[in-house]
Amino acid sequence: MDIFFVPETWISLVTLAVMEIVLGIDNIVFISIVAGRLPAHEQDKGRKIGLVLALGLRILLLMGISWVIGLKEPLFTLASLGLGGKLAAFGLSGRDLILLIGGLFLIAKSTMEIHHKLEGEQEDPTKNKGGAKFWNVILQILVLDVVFSLDSVITAVGLVDEILIMILAVIIAMVVMFVFAKTISDFVHRHPTVKMLALSFLLLIGVMLLIEGLHGHVSKGYVYFAMAFSLFVEVLNLRMRKNAKKPVELLNEPHF
Repeated sequence: MDIFFVPETWISLVTLAVMEIVLGIDNIVFISIVAGRLPAHEQDKGRKIGLVLALGLRILLLMGISWVIGLKEPLFTLASLGLGGKLAAFGLSGRDLILLIGGLFLIAKSTMEIHHKLEGEQEDPTKNKGGAKFWNVILQILVLDVVFSLDSVITAVGLVDEILIMILAVIIAMVVMFVFAKTISDFVHRHPTVKMLALSFLLLIGVMLLIEGLHGHVSKGYVYFAMAFSLFVEVLNLRMRKNAKKPVELLNEPHF
């Protein structure tokens, strides 16, 4: 426990916790949107189970850190055309496959949700009841938790050497997510345009996962900046719409 008397340890812990929170935002958004398809009385339960699964997966992956590192080793090699029409070796690792599957799943899910919102399709109330629907949602959350957890753990390995610090940072990040998950979820579902923006973010993240799975490189800094700027513009739009409603509300008020 001497590591906790070293200032660098606390700097690493705070830095990693902040990084985990940033990386976990897309996880919260996905959980909020998918859990929103559940009946109202089950949504909070769905969110909590999703976050607990995310925490458990992250800790399990950290405990099996050697296995996670081994996921970077190629499982098989494919031939592809390189520059000048020459054949080049293209290896796919376990991590690549997880990213590809997760990216495809996220693109498909986001596209279906966007289509659902644009077409204004109504849910059949009879299909929203029962355990089958609930566990179907939990399974979807679990699939994406695996992908987001892998990304989170690889980031942790790159920043910190001590497993204990990694686990503490993940726990701190998940506690913060637990506290704000309902607030974020309520905000997303209260504003339809924000929900559409969140789905667009998830679609973008899905494409980014596909590119990374195919050994492409996308600077996450640019992606997160674009997402933050888009959210900032949407907040301004919400504020403008709210201010535009005030004169109408004042005109409708009874005068004595």
